Amino acid sequence: MGELTRKIQNLRKLPIDKALKKIVIKLYEIPYYKIRKEIIKLRPIDIDNKYFINFKPNINFFFNSTDKQLLVEKVKQLNIEKQIINDADKICSHIFNLLGSGDIYLGKQLPWNKDFKTNFVWKNKFYKDIKIVDLSNNADVKVPWELSRFQHLFTLGKSYWLTNDEKYAIEFKEEIEDWIEKNPVEMSVNWTCTMDVSIRAVNWIAAYFFFKDSPSIDKNFWIQFHKSLYLHGRFIIKNLENKGPHTGNHYLSNIVGLVWLGLYFGSFIVDDRSKSNNPKKWLDYGLSELEKEMFVQNNPDGTNYEASTSYHRLVTELFLKTTVLCNKNNIYFTKDYMARLEKMCEFIMNIIKPNGLAPIIGDADDGRLLILSNYSTWIRNDFRHLLGIAGELFDRDDFRYYGRDYIEDTLWVYQNYKSNVEKPEPLTSIAYRDGGYYILRNDRVYCCIRCGELSFRGDGVHSHNDQLSFELNVDGEDFIIDPGSYVYTADYKMRNLFRSTEMHNTVQVENFEQNDFEEYNLFYMKEQTYSKNHEFNTNFFEGTHIGFKEKCNIIHKRIVLLEGNSVLIEDHLIGGTNKGAQITLILSPDVLVKLKENKVVLVKNSVCIEFDSIEALKINNCWVSNSYGFKQSSKKITIPFSKELSIKVTIGNNR
Repeated sequence: MGELTRKIQNLRKLPIDKALKKIVIKLYEIPYYKIRKEIIKLRPIDIDNKYFINFKPNINFFFNSTDKQLLVEKVKQLNIEKQIINDADKICSHIFNLLGSGDIYLGKQLPWNKDFKTNFVWKNKFYKDIKIVDLSNNADVKVPWELSRFQHLFTLGKSYWLTNDEKYAIEFKEEIEDWIEKNPVEMSVNWTCTMDVSIRAVNWIAAYFFFKDSPSIDKNFWIQFHKSLYLHGRFIIKNLENKGPHTGNHYLSNIVGLVWLGLYFGSFIVDDRSKSNNPKKWLDYGLSELEKEMFVQNNPDGTNYEASTSYHRLVTELFLKTTVLCNKNNIYFTKDYMARLEKMCEFIMNIIKPNGLAPIIGDADDGRLLILSNYSTWIRNDFRHLLGIAGELFDRDDFRYYGRDYIEDTLWVYQNYKSNVEKPEPLTSIAYRDGGYYILRNDRVYCCIRCGELSFRGDGVHSHNDQLSFELNVDGEDFIIDPGSYVYTADYKMRNLFRSTEMHNTVQVENFEQNDFEEYNLFYMKEQTYSKNHEFNTNFFEGTHIGFKEKCNIIHKRIVLLEGNSVLIEDHLIGGTNKGAQITLILSPDVLVKLKENKVVLVKNSVCIEFDSIEALKINNCWVSNSYGFKQSSKKITIPFSKELSIKVTIGNNR
């Protein structure tokens, strides 16, 4: 019922002409795919090898074989050689840590079509007939998709260049051959999501430039490799994820894949000159759509309209690395496009907490395009790996400074980096009104407040009930945090818990949600809060939302004030009567809670903050998640009140 409801709701949001067009397309697709399935059963999708015998890509990649010695020397200077080789050796041993699994041996043959966490297998059949989500079990289709993105190949390639050990080239070759055999085109779960097809293609392309001269890889392999890559492009252009009312990171990944493949194949063409078979047309379409989607998906202030910091990071990576690749191939975007991309990078810089991490607001599935560094250890809520690259693209020393811990990423893209960058002026309080993020800062306190439109212009696809929620970092230590997302469809109850009002640092009135959502409709939350910021300056925020107005005639107003070494949080429930409300404070897992002398004292790594205790205050266990598929225990404080509540958090002097 949830899926049917969602589809009906999506149709209702469209203008009548577009809704009718969508219905007509669907009526066409039903018989088309039935016929296509039968054709593929009789004749699997393939192309004659003859077209690829002499194929060589004509793309200017981030680097080429002439840069090998320079890059190897610079990587060794960074003292990261051992970590890269250790990561690559794990990959060769088929030990992976994907989506919270922890290091796990996946077997002699990699389980491309299996959720190895639950041992559920998606059997090969026509991709349109594969049920990727079944809420009655806990299988997560993201697990086989993640493995089949091949984002580990870049690390294999780095280790190959560092050691000249052919075992890495052989591992690359055997994995690709096995994947192609186990995943016939349009006949496995790894063809059910075009986003993943695109990301896989990008990672195969990047790997080619490491392994193209390997003596362990014969010509026949490269024929099969390029044939499969070409079929990836043909699949993407025929299966674009732009059929709904909004485009998002999925469609952006599609067009990014078309740009990379279009550049890679250039003027190469098989047989006819239809759009689906012509890489030049893939490229032209992808470039045109990138220019357009920059302004569809990203607000004037540089924030992304999916209302998620994690997806903002993914979307920025998709645009940023593809823009650099295009520039290296003498393709340039408009000034307005570049200005908007620069603002996206500015948002990443400005939202950084003093500890280098970003608040995980809204959904987070740890999606990436190319993992250039720290494959096994990259920190999911650290976005700074993009800033060094942005520093070179925009020639900005502030970006370079904040990306200074990720020099390796910049090296692989630009083969160099500017060193000895001076420390810029400290980051200051800033409002991102379009995106709904308000950041208050001084020399000791960071406080990020969420107050803005839900994801996809109010559809709440990747939104949580976090209006007027906040994160608090003091002296570089996280004290009050957003709990994250944990999982999506693998556990719908946990999905709903992590996006609920009670799991955010805001006020819940009675048992109402800020924005109602359906139990089984996991990616829809219709806007009811319509939050507004009424005043903001360097040390003051005031905002309201009306999510409880229709439910109990109450408007929630929150004020946050920075005063020297204290933070004042005031909550007001305006209008109506209620049977009870409570404020929730989700604590970082390492925070120690002490109750003494009518005070609540929170301690973390010799930093402490405190506020007056309230008689009915409760401290309970809860879950938090800083990466997809991983959760850990923590504490939450709940404080009941009726109309008004004021909490003055005082910061200790024991830095």
